[in-house]
Amino acid sequence: MTDTKLKNQPRVVGIIVIALLGFVLGQVVASLLDGVFVSVAHFPGGMTALAAASEPPWWSNVAGLAGLWVGFGVAIYLAHHRGGLDALANAWRPRRYDGTFLIVGVALQLLVGLAYLPFHFKNMNKPVNHLFGSAHGSWFALLALMTVVGAPVVEEWLFRGVIFRALDAGLSPRWGRNGTVLAVLSSALIFALAHAEWLQLPGLFFLGVVLAVIVLRTQRLLPAVLTHVGFNALTMVSLISQRLHH
Repeated sequence: MTDTKLKNQPRVVGIIVIALLGFVLGQVVASLLDGVFVSVAHFPGGMTALAAASEPPWWSNVAGLAGLWVGFGVAIYLAHHRGGLDALANAWRPRRYDGTFLIVGVALQLLVGLAYLPFHFKNMNKPVNHLFGSAHGSWFALLALMTVVGAPVVEEWLFRGVIFRALDAGLSPRWGRNGTVLAVLSSALIFALAHAEWLQLPGLFFLGVVLAVIVLRTQRLLPAVLTHVGFNALTMVSLISQRLHH
């Protein structure tokens, strides 16, 4: 390994630490925003009741997503401007065939759903109900937009654009292709664990692997974002369909 690559190793570790601290910061900001909303709305029971709610009010979920994204944004900025991670030159440049990645995302969601089908898990819809249970009308539309479009953009930027690429930069010079494979698997595991949904962890891990491979192959973030959009969009279509039939 060259001296230059050796010098990059501490920087890679620093980038991963920055990303994880950004996640923690996002949780803190989300909690602070929740506290503001609880105070303004005079929410019965305060923060304790809000934390125990199976279907929290829409504003809590908006605050949660917005706060988390603030932390992610800080981590992304610091990774590039302080950690020395180079930005992908064509990360957001569209290609004519990019629309097919939406179909890939839908197909992945169907595949994950089929994989879970034999197990008859009862709480698979719990995350969706927690997020959208009390949202209606324009607030439902806002949360849907944040989930289907906003989340894929911010999450791909952090988990693939920063964490996966930093791990690959640190591991592949030492172990070659095996290092890249380890970077794919490690970043996918971090992505799955960050959602803190244990029943869905295998499906999220699988999605994370595919998204990392897409970024690796295309050297762009947009295809991964569109795949993620398609994956989330099918869940949203299913939820809307259920609401229309009740």
